[in-house]
Amino acid sequence: MGFESAPRTGLRPVRPPWGVRELGAALRFLMRMSGPTGRGATCAAAACVRGLLLAAWLGVLGHTAGVRAQGIELPQLSLSRQEGGLTLDFEVKLALSRATEDALQRGVPLYFTASAQVFHPRWYWRDERVARATRTWRISYQPLTSSWRVSFGALSQNYPSAEAALAMISRATRWRIAEPEQIDPSERYYVEFSYRLDSSMLPRPLQLDLAVQSDWRLSVERTLKLD
Repeated sequence: MGFESAPRTGLRPVRPPWGVRELGAALRFLMRMSGPTGRGATCAAAACVRGLLLAAWLGVLGHTAGVRAQGIELPQLSLSRQEGGLTLDFEVKLALSRATEDALQRGVPLYFTASAQVFHPRWYWRDERVARATRTWRISYQPLTSSWRVSFGALSQNYPSAEAALAMISRATRWRIAEPEQIDPSERYYVEFSYRLDSSMLPRPLQLDLAVQSDWRLSVERTLKLD
């Protein structure tokens, strides 16, 4: 995993939209309930409702953000044979929605997953999947240092801006997706590639609320043939 720097820029300050003040007041009240004076079921209920309030808060933000460019573009994707196996290079351009930006600013970590599946076409049966590789990055905001942290497996590094952190997770070079023993040099293969915001790794209350919100469905898919 290589780390690179980028110019220091940042997301605009978050402004709560009109109509969510009550949610903020209720959230602060429940946080006090779950403090040292809380007991048993009261703490558990407060924690549950607190998560649902956060989901509702982000839901309101997503619906009131207005129209803006968002999504994932894939300007570069290439596949090659190296040392008997297959390697893949890719670069994506991320344009986060207002809702996802606001979630990051409020301390909700986001996960982005790249997946590559190698298939061997067969005319007599369904195509055979011979290899599969995935990579997942975690990006989060650190309010104490006003920095952005990117984690990849056991490695992590802080960046001065969200743009620098997103640039780090938006590409890979010489990513080995299949080993020599999985590939026959005389056969043909194709790769199904995808890059997406992995909503399944978000907190559970958010998953329930975000299932119907297009602001959180960020993904791109591509099929690449290897002769």
